[in-house]
Amino acid sequence: MSQLAGKVAIITGGGQGVGLGIARAFADAGASIVLTGRTPEKLQGVAAGLEARGARVAIHPADVRVRAAADKVVAYAVDAFGGIDILVNNAQTTFPGLMLSDYTDEQIAATVESGLYGSIYYMQAVRPHMVARGGGSIINLGSRQGIVAPAGYSIYGASKEAIRGLSRAAAREWGPDGIRVNVINPSAMSPAALKWLDQFPDEAAKNLAEVSLRRWGDAEKDIGPVAVFLASDESRYVSGQTINVDGGMVML
Repeated sequence: MSQLAGKVAIITGGGQGVGLGIARAFADAGASIVLTGRTPEKLQGVAAGLEARGARVAIHPADVRVRAAADKVVAYAVDAFGGIDILVNNAQTTFPGLMLSDYTDEQIAATVESGLYGSIYYMQAVRPHMVARGGGSIINLGSRQGIVAPAGYSIYGASKEAIRGLSRAAAREWGPDGIRVNVINPSAMSPAALKWLDQFPDEAAKNLAEVSLRRWGDAEKDIGPVAVFLASDESRYVSGQTINVDGGMVML
Protein backbone atom coordinates (compact mmCIF):
# COMPACT_ATOMS: atom_id res chain seq x y z
CA MET A 1 0.00 0.00 0.00
CA SER A 2 1.14 3.55 -0.67
CA GLN A 3 -1.82 5.76 0.27
CA LEU A 4 0.42 7.88 2.49
CA ALA A 5 3.61 7.90 0.40
CA GLY A 6 5.33 11.26 0.75
CA LYS A 7 3.23 12.20 3.79
CA VAL A 8 4.62 13.09 7.22
CA ALA A 9 2.63 12.14 10.33
CA ILE A 10 2.94 12.95 14.03
CA ILE A 11 1.35 10.43 16.40
CA THR A 12 1.04 11.24 20.09
CA GLY A 13 1.02 8.32 22.49
CA GLY A 14 2.53 6.22 19.74
CA GLY A 15 4.37 3.80 21.99
CA GLN A 16 1.48 1.47 22.73
CA GLY A 17 -2.16 0.57 22.15
CA VAL A 18 -4.18 2.33 19.48
CA GLY A 19 -1.37 4.77 18.75
CA LEU A 20 0.99 1.90 18.04
CA GLY A 21 -1.58 0.19 15.83
CA ILE A 22 -2.08 3.36 13.81
CA ALA A 23 1.68 3.85 13.54
CA ARG A 24 2.08 0.37 12.09
CA ALA A 25 -0.71 0.95 9.59
CA PHE A 26 0.81 4.29 8.58
CA ALA A 27 4.21 2.66 8.12
CA ASP A 28 2.73 0.05 5.80
CA ALA A 29 0.97 2.84 3.87
CA GLY A 30 4.27 4.63 3.22
CA ALA A 31 4.17 7.54 5.67
CA SER A 32 7.16 9.07 7.41
CA ILE A 33 6.35 9.04 11.11
CA VAL A 34 7.27 11.07 14.18
CA LEU A 35 6.34 9.30 17.40
CA THR A 36 5.98 11.08 20.69
CA GLY A 37 5.20 9.82 24.18
CA ARG A 38 6.51 9.91 27.72
CA THR A 39 8.60 6.72 27.70
CA PRO A 40 11.72 6.84 25.49
CA GLU A 41 12.32 3.09 25.72
CA LYS A 42 8.87 2.30 24.33
CA LEU A 43 9.30 4.77 21.50
CA GLN A 44 12.71 3.34 20.61
CA GLY A 45 11.32 -0.19 20.46
CA VAL A 46 8.38 0.87 18.31
CA ALA A 47 10.62 2.88 15.99
CA ALA A 48 12.86 -0.14 15.44
CA GLY A 49 9.85 -2.25 14.52
CA LEU A 50 8.52 0.35 12.10
CA GLU A 51 11.90 0.80 10.47
CA ALA A 52 12.01 -2.96 9.94
CA ARG A 53 8.84 -2.49 7.88
CA GLY A 54 10.67 0.03 5.73
CA ALA A 55 9.32 3.22 7.28
CA ARG A 56 11.21 6.41 8.00
CA VAL A 57 10.74 7.07 11.72
CA ALA A 58 11.85 9.68 14.22
CA ILE A 59 11.03 9.87 17.92
CA HIS A 60 10.77 12.78 20.33
CA PRO A 61 9.78 11.97 23.94
CA ALA A 62 7.41 14.58 25.34
CA ASP A 63 4.50 15.16 27.71
CA VAL A 64 1.39 16.19 25.76
CA ARG A 65 0.24 18.32 28.69
CA VAL A 66 3.05 20.82 28.07
CA ARG A 67 2.48 23.34 25.27
CA ALA A 68 6.19 24.08 24.83
CA ALA A 69 6.84 20.37 24.38
CA ALA A 70 4.26 20.21 21.59
CA ASP A 71 5.96 23.11 19.84
CA LYS A 72 9.30 21.31 20.09
CA VAL A 73 7.92 18.05 18.70
CA VAL A 74 6.38 19.84 15.74
CA ALA A 75 9.59 21.77 15.04
CA TYR A 76 11.53 18.52 15.27
CA ALA A 77 9.19 16.85 12.76
CA VAL A 78 9.60 19.71 10.31
CA ASP A 79 13.39 19.59 10.66
CA ALA A 80 13.45 15.80 10.26
CA PHE A 81 11.09 15.41 7.32
CA GLY A 82 10.46 18.85 5.85
CA GLY A 83 6.85 19.41 6.89
CA ILE A 84 3.71 17.95 8.43
CA ASP A 85 0.69 16.50 6.66
CA ILE A 86 -1.00 14.39 9.33
CA LEU A 87 -1.56 14.69 13.07
CA VAL A 88 -2.99 11.90 15.21
CA ASN A 89 -3.91 13.02 18.73
CA ASN A 90 -4.04 9.70 20.56
CA ALA A 91 -2.43 10.29 23.97
CA GLN A 92 -4.85 10.21 26.90
CA THR A 93 -4.61 9.46 30.61
CA THR A 94 -7.60 7.68 32.13
CA PHE A 95 -8.73 6.19 35.43
CA PRO A 96 -11.14 3.36 34.51
CA GLY A 97 -13.93 2.74 36.99
CA LEU A 98 -13.31 5.88 39.05
CA MET A 99 -16.62 7.47 40.02
CA LEU A 100 -17.18 11.19 39.56
CA SER A 101 -17.45 11.89 43.29
CA ASP A 102 -14.04 10.30 43.90
CA TYR A 103 -11.89 12.27 41.42
CA THR A 104 -9.13 14.38 42.92
CA ASP A 105 -8.01 17.66 41.38
CA GLU A 106 -4.84 15.93 40.21
CA GLN A 107 -6.80 13.15 38.47
CA ILE A 108 -9.13 15.64 36.80
CA ALA A 109 -6.15 17.64 35.56
CA ALA A 110 -4.29 14.56 34.32
CA THR A 111 -7.32 13.43 32.32
CA VAL A 112 -8.34 16.74 30.79
CA GLU A 113 -4.84 18.08 30.19
CA SER A 114 -3.60 14.93 28.45
CA GLY A 115 -6.65 14.61 26.22
CA LEU A 116 -8.26 17.98 25.52
CA TYR A 117 -5.37 20.34 26.22
CA GLY A 118 -2.84 18.11 24.49
CA SER A 119 -5.02 17.94 21.39
CA ILE A 120 -5.37 21.71 21.34
CA TYR A 121 -1.64 22.28 21.75
CA TYR A 122 -0.68 19.97 18.89
CA MET A 123 -3.43 21.20 16.60
CA GLN A 124 -2.38 24.80 17.07
CA ALA A 125 1.28 23.90 16.58
CA VAL A 126 0.80 21.97 13.32
CA ARG A 127 -1.68 24.33 11.68
CA PRO A 128 0.78 26.80 10.08
CA HIS A 129 2.85 23.94 8.70
CA MET A 130 -0.22 22.27 7.19
CA VAL A 131 -1.31 25.59 5.69
CA ALA A 132 2.15 25.94 4.14
CA ARG A 133 1.66 22.57 2.41
CA GLY A 134 -1.81 23.38 1.16
CA GLY A 135 -3.70 21.42 3.80
CA GLY A 136 -3.56 18.35 5.97
CA SER A 137 -5.49 15.83 8.01
CA ILE A 138 -5.99 15.86 11.77
CA ILE A 139 -7.34 12.71 13.41
CA ASN A 140 -8.43 13.03 17.02
CA LEU A 141 -9.31 10.04 19.16
CA GLY A 142 -12.67 10.11 20.91
CA SER A 143 -14.49 7.37 22.79
CA ARG A 144 -17.86 5.68 23.08
CA GLN A 145 -17.66 6.48 26.81
CA GLY A 146 -18.37 10.08 25.91
CA ILE A 147 -21.47 9.12 23.93
CA VAL A 148 -23.09 6.45 26.11
CA ALA A 149 -21.77 7.83 29.44
CA PRO A 150 -21.27 4.63 31.45
CA ALA A 151 -20.64 4.95 35.17
CA GLY A 152 -16.98 5.20 36.08
CA TYR A 153 -15.85 7.20 33.04
CA SER A 154 -17.18 10.69 33.78
CA ILE A 155 -14.13 12.92 33.37
CA TYR A 156 -12.66 10.72 30.65
CA GLY A 157 -15.93 10.82 28.71
CA ALA A 158 -16.22 14.56 29.22
CA SER A 159 -12.69 15.05 27.90
CA LYS A 160 -13.44 12.92 24.85
CA GLU A 161 -16.69 14.75 24.08
CA ALA A 162 -14.84 18.05 24.40
CA ILE A 163 -12.35 16.73 21.85
CA ARG A 164 -15.23 15.94 19.48
CA GLY A 165 -16.55 19.48 19.87
CA LEU A 166 -13.07 20.87 19.32
CA SER A 167 -12.72 18.77 16.18
CA ARG A 168 -15.95 20.04 14.65
CA ALA A 169 -15.00 23.64 15.41
CA ALA A 170 -11.55 23.18 13.88
CA ALA A 171 -13.04 21.49 10.82
CA ARG A 172 -15.28 24.53 10.34
CA GLU A 173 -12.60 27.15 10.95
CA TRP A 174 -9.69 25.48 9.18
CA GLY A 175 -11.52 23.91 6.25
CA PRO A 176 -10.81 26.92 4.00
CA ASP A 177 -7.11 26.18 4.54
CA GLY A 178 -7.55 22.63 3.26
CA ILE A 179 -7.23 21.11 6.74
CA ARG A 180 -9.63 18.26 7.49
CA VAL A 181 -10.39 17.27 11.07
CA ASN A 182 -12.12 14.02 12.00
CA VAL A 183 -12.60 11.79 15.04
CA ILE A 184 -12.24 8.05 15.49
CA ASN A 185 -14.02 6.46 18.44
CA PRO A 186 -12.04 3.21 18.69
CA SER A 187 -12.54 0.00 20.59
CA ALA A 188 -9.38 -2.10 20.58
CA MET A 189 -7.05 -3.92 22.89
CA SER A 190 -4.38 -1.77 24.54
CA PRO A 191 -2.49 -1.80 27.85
CA ALA A 192 -5.29 0.30 29.39
CA ALA A 193 -7.94 -2.03 27.96
CA LEU A 194 -6.13 -5.11 29.24
CA LYS A 195 -5.94 -3.55 32.70
CA TRP A 196 -9.67 -2.86 32.52
CA LEU A 197 -10.37 -6.46 31.50
CA ASP A 198 -8.42 -7.67 34.52
CA GLN A 199 -9.97 -5.24 37.00
CA PHE A 200 -13.58 -5.39 35.79
CA PRO A 201 -14.20 -8.82 34.21
CA ASP A 202 -17.98 -8.67 34.66
CA GLU A 203 -18.22 -5.27 33.00
CA ALA A 204 -15.93 -6.49 30.21
CA ALA A 205 -18.13 -9.52 29.56
CA LYS A 206 -21.22 -7.30 29.44
CA ASN A 207 -19.53 -4.93 27.00
CA LEU A 208 -18.41 -7.75 24.74
CA ALA A 209 -22.01 -8.94 24.56
CA GLU A 210 -22.90 -5.49 23.20
CA VAL A 211 -20.36 -5.76 20.37
CA SER A 212 -22.28 -6.86 17.30
CA LEU A 213 -19.24 -8.65 15.88
CA ARG A 214 -18.64 -10.39 19.24
CA ARG A 215 -14.89 -9.76 19.41
CA TRP A 216 -12.52 -7.11 20.66
CA GLY A 217 -10.90 -4.86 18.09
CA ASP A 218 -7.30 -5.04 16.94
CA ALA A 219 -5.55 -1.68 16.99
CA GLU A 220 -3.50 -2.29 13.85
CA LYS A 221 -5.91 -4.32 11.73
CA ASP A 222 -9.21 -2.71 12.72
CA ILE A 223 -8.41 0.87 13.75
CA GLY A 224 -5.32 1.39 11.59
CA PRO A 225 -7.00 1.13 8.16
CA VAL A 226 -9.66 3.68 9.14
CA ALA A 227 -6.94 6.08 10.27
CA VAL A 228 -5.10 5.53 6.97
CA PHE A 229 -8.31 6.34 5.09
CA LEU A 230 -8.86 9.56 7.04
CA ALA A 231 -5.22 10.56 6.64
CA SER A 232 -5.16 9.92 2.90
CA ASP A 233 -6.57 11.73 -0.11
CA GLU A 234 -9.20 8.99 -0.36
CA SER A 235 -11.13 10.93 2.29
CA ARG A 236 -10.46 14.37 0.83
CA TYR A 237 -14.15 15.36 1.12
CA VAL A 238 -14.62 14.05 4.68
CA SER A 239 -14.29 16.51 7.56
CA GLY A 240 -15.92 17.20 10.90
CA GLN A 241 -17.06 13.60 11.25
CA THR A 242 -16.93 10.98 14.00
CA ILE A 243 -16.45 7.37 12.95
CA ASN A 244 -17.20 4.68 15.52
CA VAL A 245 -14.79 1.80 14.92
CA ASP A 246 -16.08 -0.49 17.64
CA GLY A 247 -17.54 -3.60 16.06
CA GLY A 248 -21.06 -2.22 16.23
CA MET A 249 -21.26 -1.13 19.88
CA VAL A 250 -22.46 2.38 19.05
CA MET A 251 -24.79 2.81 16.09
CA LEU A 252 -25.74 6.35 15.10
